[in-house]
Amino acid sequence: MKYPKFYIGPMSKNVVDSIIEFTEETGNEIGLIPSRRQVEYNGGYVNNWTTKEFSKYVDGKVLIERDHGGPGQGYVDDDGVVSFYNDSQYLNIVHIDPWKAYPNLNEGIDSTLYHMNRIYDMNPDVLFEVGTEEAIRKFTPDELNILLRSASEYDFFDNIKYAVVQSGVGLDLGKRVNTGNFDLDRLKDFIRVCKYWSVLSKEHNGDYLTNDDIKVRFDAGLDALNIAPEFGQLETLCYLDEMGDDIEDYYKICYDSKRWEKWVDDDFVPEDNKEELIKICGHYVLSDKKFLSIKPDIDGEIKTRIKNKLRELCQKI
Repeated sequence: MKYPKFYIGPMSKNVVDSIIEFTEETGNEIGLIPSRRQVEYNGGYVNNWTTKEFSKYVDGKVLIERDHGGPGQGYVDDDGVVSFYNDSQYLNIVHIDPWKAYPNLNEGIDSTLYHMNRIYDMNPDVLFEVGTEEAIRKFTPDELNILLRSASEYDFFDNIKYAVVQSGVGLDLGKRVNTGNFDLDRLKDFIRVCKYWSVLSKEHNGDYLTNDDIKVRFDAGLDALNIAPEFGQLETLCYLDEMGDDIEDYYKICYDSKRWEKWVDDDFVPEDNKEELIKICGHYVLSDKKFLSIKPDIDGEIKTRIKNKLRELCQKI
């Protein structure tokens, strides 16, 4: 099976529809990576989809991978077990990410192995991704090697499709830029570990990278890249262009959601930065009833822009 080079966050129904249509129109493989907050067994902020409903809607047209599955990765501080059970029944790949709850290497490895073993028992066909991004826990190549070596002792090891690699990235949603200090040698070290264990390498937070940024990663041997907020912000910018007098209402909906708070500094003043606040968290409220009452009828234009972005990405490889 040919696996995608790009996995995109299902930031909205428009993004999901655009990806499905794009893959059918072009033959390019694109994966979807719903987080627990976006799509969950009891509903998420994207179209209020449950895991089962989302899987049924996509209907096998593209691969679906749970992004950052695990304890404390949803809206509540849980153990992730119920979420993982549903993932095992309805999704193709599950990213096992306990590292927010267990940043200690040994504890994180133990939790990773525990959850993979449980999921494998429930569905021996499900595939896995292991490791995490730098924003949650910074890894060294040696630590990733220890994680994969530990997993190699279990029956589910051959089901590990991806390992997360880190090269020094971060996101500033307000400025819509990729931050951090890219380290090509570090990336190559991670990729060597992945190749040794015969798993594919995947980097997270690929938003707002330039053509050259992406090319140098794939030329170095990277197998796949996750991109998420950039597509949500693309749709948000379309609405901002068309909102007119309703922008104030859009701001109020975003402000009340509080979804912007984790992305800004302590000295951020919402009243003085209304458009920036909308750009940061506008995609979180696209299924909110209040937003739907003021939503401009521009789905066709939005999907065209999303497909153009997907086409641009695929041309880079």
